Amino acid sequence: MTTVELGAFLRSRRERISPSDVGLPPGGRRRTPGLRREELALISGVSTSWYTFLEQGRDVRPSAQVLDALAGALSLTDDERDHLLRLGGLAPAAPAPGPERVDPGLADLVDAVGGRPAYVTAASFDVLAINDAARELFTGMAGTAGNVALWAFTDPRADEVLVDREEVARGVLARLRAATVRHPDDARVTAVVETLLRESAEAAAWWSRQDVRDDRSGRKRVRHPRLGEVTLTHTVLHPAERPDLTLVVYGAPGGLRPCEHFRGS
Repeated sequence: MTTVELGAFLRSRRERISPSDVGLPPGGRRRTPGLRREELALISGVSTSWYTFLEQGRDVRPSAQVLDALAGALSLTDDERDHLLRLGGLAPAAPAPGPERVDPGLADLVDAVGGRPAYVTAASFDVLAINDAARELFTGMAGTAGNVALWAFTDPRADEVLVDREEVARGVLARLRAATVRHPDDARVTAVVETLLRESAEAAAWWSRQDVRDDRSGRKRVRHPRLGEVTLTHTVLHPAERPDLTLVVYGAPGGLRPCEHFRGS
């Protein structure tokens, strides 16, 4: 990662913090949103000129202590703080991604969960394994270049499946941005980003926001082809031998057995 990317991320987060968020008076009319550079530098305990060089992408090397201070002043989330440290070259490097395929044992597990929709993706969001329940639910996802991100942004069927398609797509894009820093040498991650920015005006507009996040388990509202609109839990796991891969398994809340929801007619 370059110092330019580090500076761009810091600037994007500075512009989202208002003076009142950190106990400062408004300070008169402001030409740009958020804190001024000198205000953030003061709160973080660094010189204004040094911080300005950092944000401008000059060749300055911040310490972990300085980045931690900036993360605190900017109220970064844990995911954003990790991203900042990686941009500054101060986080452990992620293991190099393996080949874009899954071993037979993991593929068998995806099929073995039965009525629960399940799939495995690479760091690039390429779909490497998917079961029949997921194919039925996420119509077209395995076929849109076999990639979750491309499906969410460029396939009209994603709007039909995902009740909150925009929110889901934003989350996918934020995780993809995190992957570009975690796996900077992964050519497929780079290729997916380039394709998204070229083919989706929505993705291109959101990319400039510098949002990042890691994988999270949670809930998702979907439109099932036979059941209508349902809310499903999803669990996210990373195989110990291949932490660059992501296994996602969906279930149903409320104690209902997933096989009762996804059994064919």
